Amino acid sequence: GGESKREMATPIFKPSTISHSHRLFDSLFSHNKLPNQLPIPKKRPPFSSASSEFNSLRPEVSFCVGTHIIPHPKKVDKGGEDAFFVSTYNGGVIAVADGVSGWAEQNVDPALFSQELMANASCLVGDDEVNYDPRILLRKAHAATSSIGSATVIIAMLERNGILKVANVGDCGLRVIRKGQMIFGTSPQEHYFDCPYQLSSEVVGQTYLDATVCSVELMEGDTIVMGSDGLFDNIFDHEIVSTMTRYSDVAEAAKALSNLAHNHSVDSNFDSPYSSEARTRGYDVPWWKKILGMKLTGGKLDDITVIVGQVVSS
Repeated sequence: GGESKREMATPIFKPSTISHSHRLFDSLFSHNKLPNQLPIPKKRPPFSSASSEFNSLRPEVSFCVGTHIIPHPKKVDKGGEDAFFVSTYNGGVIAVADGVSGWAEQNVDPALFSQELMANASCLVGDDEVNYDPRILLRKAHAATSSIGSATVIIAMLERNGILKVANVGDCGLRVIRKGQMIFGTSPQEHYFDCPYQLSSEVVGQTYLDATVCSVELMEGDTIVMGSDGLFDNIFDHEIVSTMTRYSDVAEAAKALSNLAHNHSVDSNFDSPYSSEARTRGYDVPWWKKILGMKLTGGKLDDITVIVGQVVSS
């Protein structure tokens, strides 16, 4: 598998198995077995009276959630460096953070920053100042995080009326599947190949102001798939869609996606999204191997975190 070194934003670098599959409600999960923590219990533009009337008639929805994690093969003992949380606040809040592995070179545990960021975010979901805005949640959770390190992060907050608000910094991602079709996906943000935008303890990193924010109107029956880049670097979108059609249970679906991503990540012959992207950026085998018809292939070894949420009427 093509192991990469994720880079920290200048000038430092970011570069089976124990897995957990369960429905998590109001719980925080990060790999170093932190105790579960309960969260302490952007405004849309004004509507015309007709549309606000329609809005009040929409069925109230929430998430039913399943999660699964497979750590990097070399990080199984510590459980990897991704962290996430799931909350039932409002229609449901889900988030993933991926600790930047390059910090290990400075003797900093890359897991600590992502874990603390998620712990802080989970405690702030109901905060008055956050006002159910994922960008402000990022701002306050980042400000409260005192660990050294950096992380990519994505947060999605579902309103009871079906509006999903997303804030993303870096290359974690989210996809929305409706009736067997992918109708929405986030795009990764990066400085250059393998160096994503990241929230950091250092001044060189990004802030909540750099987050990509978007809103998607969800309907009952929609499925969302959120994950760290370990998922999206190793599975193509069409594989996500075809895998999701085979599972009705969210925990089973999350496990299946994680397993597929893991199997691809350790397969040096699989032409992964990561390898394909690397080739388009000019990383490839030397010219004499190209003459023999060879090309850069392989999955990317990484922590793989998957959250699957199904939109149900509540």
